[in-house]
Amino acid sequence: MEPQGRRAVSDEKESDFLKAFQQWITDNSYAREVELSFADCDRNKNVRPAKLLSLVAAAGGYDYDARGLTHQKLYEMGQVFLLSGIALRIHRRPVNREVLTITTWEDGAHGAHMRRVYEITDESGAVCVSAKSEWILIDPADRKILRPASFTGKPLTTCPKSIDCPDCRRITLPREGTEMLGTRLVRWSDLDGNGHVYSGNYGDIVWDVLPADLQGAPLGELYINYSREALLGETLTLQGFREGNSYTVEGRLEEGHCFSCRCEFDPD
Repeated sequence: MEPQGRRAVSDEKESDFLKAFQQWITDNSYAREVELSFADCDRNKNVRPAKLLSLVAAAGGYDYDARGLTHQKLYEMGQVFLLSGIALRIHRRPVNREVLTITTWEDGAHGAHMRRVYEITDESGAVCVSAKSEWILIDPADRKILRPASFTGKPLTTCPKSIDCPDCRRITLPREGTEMLGTRLVRWSDLDGNGHVYSGNYGDIVWDVLPADLQGAPLGELYINYSREALLGETLTLQGFREGNSYTVEGRLEEGHCFSCRCEFDPD
């Protein structure tokens, strides 16, 4: 007998829409299935860059959670991560209602940064998006930057495969030829559980000020640097620069630089 309020699904067409999403872990990787909704996509039903940034930012946390290294545990150890930069390469832009798998691997360290890489694949196994990210380790009490060798949560591993994505890179505006894009007040809905603008939300901030002809253009690569957290009530001053099929947006706070984002669009 079916539980009250539930019924068996016998119609094959209807059952195609009922899927149990999974997650799995190996010695050096973590994977999770997700489904894109209207809220994750733009007016053309293509995934929003903000959603891709959010998937990348969250995957490492899910990985460590599955290994018992929750945010609370890391905080108690005096070792937490701050996102420094992301690079994305879009091979095919996913669309509304697609079921995707995001897989992430640690990828060692370089200088002060700990690295993590990603692939987002569709149900056929084809790679839609590749990504790389860099993180810094800090002491949450005094905000002091710690060297990667100081991390005691687990031994760092490296990705066993090549990821088809450029490395993260430093983004700067040129001295001349820039344009003012206005200001953006940090609102309550911009904030995450850490009390600052969520890293993925910068994708929407950038797309809101792009030239109209680029907002729906096919994105090829995206690079973003995070330099300073933006808090409730602060104002971002936005400046931009267009160069061929690329556009760079920089956001500054009263205290200094906050973020930079370079968007590289595929030629027509």
